[in-house]
Amino acid sequence: GYKGLSWKSVFIPSVMPKPDVVALTGGYRRTPLLQIGADIYCDTALIATVLEHLRPEPVLFPDHLKGLARIVAQWSDTELFWAAMGHTLSPKGAAALFANQPPEAAQAFAADRSAMNTGMTRLRPGDATSAYRSHLRRLAHMLHEQDFLLGDAPCIADFAAYHPLWFTRTVVPGMAGILDATPGVLAWMDRMVAFGHGTPSKFSSTDAIAAAAAAEPAPLADETFQDDHGIALGSRVTVAAQSFGTETTEGTLVAATRTHYTLSRTDDRAGHVHVHFPRIGYVLREVRA
Repeated sequence: GYKGLSWKSVFIPSVMPKPDVVALTGGYRRTPLLQIGADIYCDTALIATVLEHLRPEPVLFPDHLKGLARIVAQWSDTELFWAAMGHTLSPKGAAALFANQPPEAAQAFAADRSAMNTGMTRLRPGDATSAYRSHLRRLAHMLHEQDFLLGDAPCIADFAAYHPLWFTRTVVPGMAGILDATPGVLAWMDRMVAFGHGTPSKFSSTDAIAAAAAAEPAPLADETFQDDHGIALGSRVTVAAQSFGTETTEGTLVAATRTHYTLSRTDDRAGHVHVHFPRIGYVLREVRA
């Protein structure tokens, strides 16, 4: 929305199985992902970088704030996100979210997220609510006498921080009272929502797979190979998130730059695709015979 882009929107099931997603990614199942032909970009951190290259203005990563913006965005995607989810999907919130759905919908959602959380230490609802209140106050302090978190214009920090608060305010409004103590944050949220969503059009997952099958991955940029693992390009590898949603994607390592990994893989339906992951938050392993 901020960059005024036109795009095609494919709705992804909220729980597994997600066969059309896996056909494109090879295993990664988190939402969202970005597809450009036969190139699949996983994780919003990488997606935002790709969008910045596609349309540099207006900027998401201002030069003088690039490091700070990324750090705030990473905090938003971890500490803030999990506190917000722990509060919003507490027993009261979860009951409200599934109030008009059959019991099996709530059970399926709980089982799916439990599988994604394997090995994680999650905040209990009371602890999450306490942390959420503190995080909201910190956001309010950042917004003191300025319209956005890091200045007069939004950047990636704003969009990352907006996401979990949007979930509370819009998806489970019965839990949104926690926002009332920080009116500056609510006013900022109103400014954020005003950017809209660009120009989306509906697209089916079947069409998305067909689009991948009809294309070839874009040529890889001539970027330096950064070998931190002793794994050569051309090796068979897996990549997985280091904590939440750790399903692996297996393929041939064709790029490992300072910021991201690229795996080449072939799917019976999607054909030859490149799947791209950010380095931060992901684990690369070699597949040994």
